[in-house]
Amino acid sequence: MTINKTLAKKINILAEKDQQIRKQAEKNKAWDKKIDISNTKEMKKIIENYGWPIISLVGEKASRNAWLLVQHADYDKKFQKYCLNLMEKIYRHNPKDIQKENIAYLKDRVLINQGKKQLFGTQFRFNKKQQLIPYPIRDKKNLEKNREEYDLPPFKDFLIMAKNYNKSIS
Repeated sequence: MTINKTLAKKINILAEKDQQIRKQAEKNKAWDKKIDISNTKEMKKIIENYGWPIISLVGEKASRNAWLLVQHADYDKKFQKYCLNLMEKIYRHNPKDIQKENIAYLKDRVLINQGKKQLFGTQFRFNKKQQLIPYPIRDKKNLEKNREEYDLPPFKDFLIMAKNYNKSIS
């Protein structure tokens, strides 16, 4: 399969808009959900026409950006869950076409959005003291094993990275 450069470019442009609005929101604390809504509509069209943007179709960067756009589609939880199922199915049949860590992040996001505990410790929130803390984790005993299985760094390293990132934008 050859890379669909036009589709890859489209996904990458959507992801650029996604990141621009987030950087802008970090600075002025104003949030415009129109970008997420628009990007989700575009991702639905892309998936309807091409299926999930796998690595062999759009390249690694655009495939990761497709995941990022779905990760940020929180107002459409049903769509997030649908995409998670697509990604898991593709991974089972061809692991080289999906970045495994993206599945872990989206799985945690879907669980959190369903009011459940996360599996991989990828999702964070601010507590009342404005400290960054992870959402509740379901199986802390097997957290490191679960993270390793999905190519994620050890949780303690991830926690430091997340807190440092938060300090850099504050």
